[in-house]
Amino acid sequence: MMNEIDGQILTILQSDARISNAEVARQIGLAPSAVLERIRKLEDRGIIRGYRTDIDPRSVDCGLTVFVAVKTSECGADAEEALVAIPEVLEVHDVAGEDSYLLKVRTKDTEALGRLLREKIKPIPNVLSTRTTVVLQTFKETNALPLSDRA
Repeated sequence: MMNEIDGQILTILQSDARISNAEVARQIGLAPSAVLERIRKLEDRGIIRGYRTDIDPRSVDCGLTVFVAVKTSECGADAEEALVAIPEVLEVHDVAGEDSYLLKVRTKDTEALGRLLREKIKPIPNVLSTRTTVVLQTFKETNALPLSDRA
Protein backbone atom coordinates (compact mmCIF):
# COMPACT_ATOMS: atom_id res chain seq x y z
CA MET A 1 0.00 0.00 0.00
CA MET A 2 1.27 3.45 -0.89
CA ASN A 3 0.80 6.55 1.20
CA GLU A 4 0.66 10.21 0.21
CA ILE A 5 4.43 10.72 0.54
CA ASP A 6 5.15 7.74 -1.73
CA GLY A 7 2.72 9.22 -4.25
CA GLN A 8 4.50 12.57 -4.11
CA ILE A 9 7.86 10.88 -4.67
CA LEU A 10 6.50 8.94 -7.65
CA THR A 11 4.98 12.07 -9.17
CA ILE A 12 8.29 13.90 -8.89
CA LEU A 13 10.28 10.98 -10.33
CA GLN A 14 7.86 10.59 -13.25
CA SER A 15 8.50 14.22 -14.11
CA ASP A 16 12.30 13.95 -13.78
CA ALA A 17 13.87 10.55 -13.04
CA ARG A 18 17.33 12.17 -12.82
CA ILE A 19 16.39 14.46 -9.95
CA SER A 20 18.60 14.09 -6.88
CA ASN A 21 17.31 12.57 -3.66
CA ALA A 22 18.22 15.83 -1.94
CA GLU A 23 15.97 17.80 -4.30
CA VAL A 24 13.09 15.33 -3.87
CA ALA A 25 13.57 15.61 -0.10
CA ARG A 26 13.52 19.41 -0.31
CA GLN A 27 10.31 19.40 -2.36
CA ILE A 28 8.39 17.12 0.01
CA GLY A 29 10.00 18.14 3.30
CA LEU A 30 11.80 14.92 4.27
CA ALA A 31 15.41 14.06 4.98
CA PRO A 32 17.34 12.80 1.92
CA SER A 33 18.03 9.49 3.70
CA ALA A 34 14.29 8.98 4.25
CA VAL A 35 13.58 9.68 0.58
CA LEU A 36 16.30 7.24 -0.50
CA GLU A 37 14.87 4.55 1.78
CA ARG A 38 11.36 5.09 0.42
CA ILE A 39 12.59 4.95 -3.19
CA ARG A 40 14.45 1.70 -2.50
CA LYS A 41 11.30 0.20 -0.95
CA LEU A 42 9.26 1.30 -3.97
CA GLU A 43 11.85 -0.41 -6.20
CA ASP A 44 11.91 -3.57 -4.06
CA ARG A 45 8.11 -3.81 -4.19
CA GLY A 46 8.16 -3.47 -7.99
CA ILE A 47 6.25 -0.19 -7.96
CA ILE A 48 9.24 1.54 -9.56
CA ARG A 49 10.22 -0.85 -12.36
CA GLY A 50 13.07 1.14 -13.85
CA TYR A 51 14.34 4.45 -15.12
CA ARG A 52 14.24 5.25 -18.82
CA THR A 53 15.52 7.82 -21.27
CA ASP A 54 12.94 9.55 -23.48
CA ILE A 55 14.50 9.48 -26.96
CA ASP A 56 13.07 11.40 -29.92
CA PRO A 57 12.12 8.54 -32.30
CA ARG A 58 12.75 10.64 -35.41
CA SER A 59 16.34 11.27 -34.38
CA VAL A 60 17.06 7.52 -34.50
CA ASP A 61 15.15 6.70 -37.72
CA CYS A 62 12.00 5.46 -36.01
CA GLY A 63 9.70 8.26 -37.13
CA LEU A 64 6.76 6.15 -38.32
CA THR A 65 4.32 5.07 -35.60
CA VAL A 66 1.66 2.49 -36.38
CA PHE A 67 -0.81 0.36 -34.51
CA VAL A 68 -1.21 -3.17 -35.79
CA ALA A 69 -4.21 -5.28 -34.87
CA VAL A 70 -3.32 -8.97 -35.08
CA LYS A 71 -5.86 -11.76 -35.32
CA THR A 72 -4.70 -15.26 -34.36
CA SER A 73 -6.34 -18.66 -34.37
CA GLU A 74 -7.75 -20.10 -31.14
CA CYS A 75 -4.46 -21.91 -30.51
CA GLY A 76 -2.36 -18.81 -31.15
CA ALA A 77 -0.87 -18.46 -27.66
CA ASP A 78 2.67 -18.88 -29.02
CA ALA A 79 2.19 -15.75 -31.12
CA GLU A 80 2.50 -13.60 -28.00
CA GLU A 81 6.10 -14.69 -27.37
CA ALA A 82 7.06 -14.14 -31.00
CA LEU A 83 5.47 -10.67 -31.09
CA VAL A 84 7.18 -9.60 -27.86
CA ALA A 85 10.56 -10.61 -29.33
CA ILE A 86 10.33 -8.21 -32.31
CA PRO A 87 12.42 -5.08 -31.53
CA GLU A 88 10.22 -2.70 -33.54
CA VAL A 89 7.18 -3.76 -31.51
CA LEU A 90 7.09 -1.42 -28.52
CA GLU A 91 3.86 -2.66 -26.94
CA VAL A 92 1.84 -5.88 -27.15
CA HIS A 93 -1.68 -5.84 -25.72
CA ASP A 94 -4.06 -8.81 -25.47
CA VAL A 95 -7.39 -7.24 -26.41
CA ALA A 96 -11.08 -8.10 -26.34
CA GLY A 97 -13.02 -8.02 -29.57
CA GLU A 98 -12.42 -9.27 -33.07
CA ASP A 99 -8.63 -9.02 -32.86
CA SER A 100 -6.31 -10.94 -30.54
CA TYR A 101 -3.53 -8.39 -30.04
CA LEU A 102 -2.92 -4.69 -30.54
CA LEU A 103 0.68 -3.69 -31.19
CA LYS A 104 2.38 -0.33 -31.08
CA VAL A 105 5.17 -0.35 -33.66
CA ARG A 106 7.84 2.14 -34.68
CA THR A 107 9.79 1.87 -37.93
CA LYS A 108 11.79 4.16 -40.18
CA ASP A 109 9.19 4.41 -42.94
CA THR A 110 6.43 2.54 -44.77
CA GLU A 111 8.96 0.41 -46.64
CA ALA A 112 10.41 -0.82 -43.34
CA LEU A 113 6.88 -1.35 -42.04
CA GLY A 114 6.04 -3.50 -45.06
CA ARG A 115 9.12 -5.66 -44.47
CA LEU A 116 8.26 -6.00 -40.79
CA LEU A 117 4.73 -7.16 -41.56
CA ARG A 118 5.80 -9.55 -44.35
CA GLU A 119 8.96 -10.97 -42.76
CA LYS A 120 8.39 -10.87 -39.00
CA ILE A 121 4.70 -10.69 -38.10
CA LYS A 122 2.70 -12.54 -40.77
CA PRO A 123 4.98 -15.62 -40.77
CA ILE A 124 4.31 -16.21 -37.05
CA PRO A 125 2.38 -19.48 -36.68
CA ASN A 126 -1.35 -18.99 -36.03
CA VAL A 127 -1.38 -15.34 -37.21
CA LEU A 128 -4.43 -15.18 -39.45
CA SER A 129 -4.46 -11.49 -40.39
CA THR A 130 -3.22 -8.02 -39.53
CA ARG A 131 -4.80 -4.60 -39.83
CA THR A 132 -2.54 -1.54 -39.71
CA THR A 133 -3.35 2.03 -38.70
CA VAL A 134 -0.70 4.64 -39.51
CA VAL A 135 -0.35 7.55 -37.09
CA LEU A 136 -0.27 10.87 -38.94
CA GLN A 137 0.35 13.09 -35.93
CA THR A 138 0.75 12.49 -32.19
CA PHE A 139 -0.69 15.03 -29.77
CA LYS A 140 0.09 13.19 -26.55
CA GLU A 141 2.37 10.27 -25.80
CA THR A 142 3.40 9.53 -22.25
CA ASN A 143 4.16 6.74 -19.82
CA ALA A 144 3.41 8.97 -16.83
CA LEU A 145 0.53 7.68 -14.71
CA PRO A 146 -2.05 10.08 -13.21
CA LEU A 147 -0.94 9.75 -9.59
CA SER A 148 -1.91 13.11 -8.12
CA ASP A 149 -5.51 12.03 -7.44
CA ARG A 150 -4.57 8.67 -5.93
CA ALA A 151 -1.89 9.44 -3.36
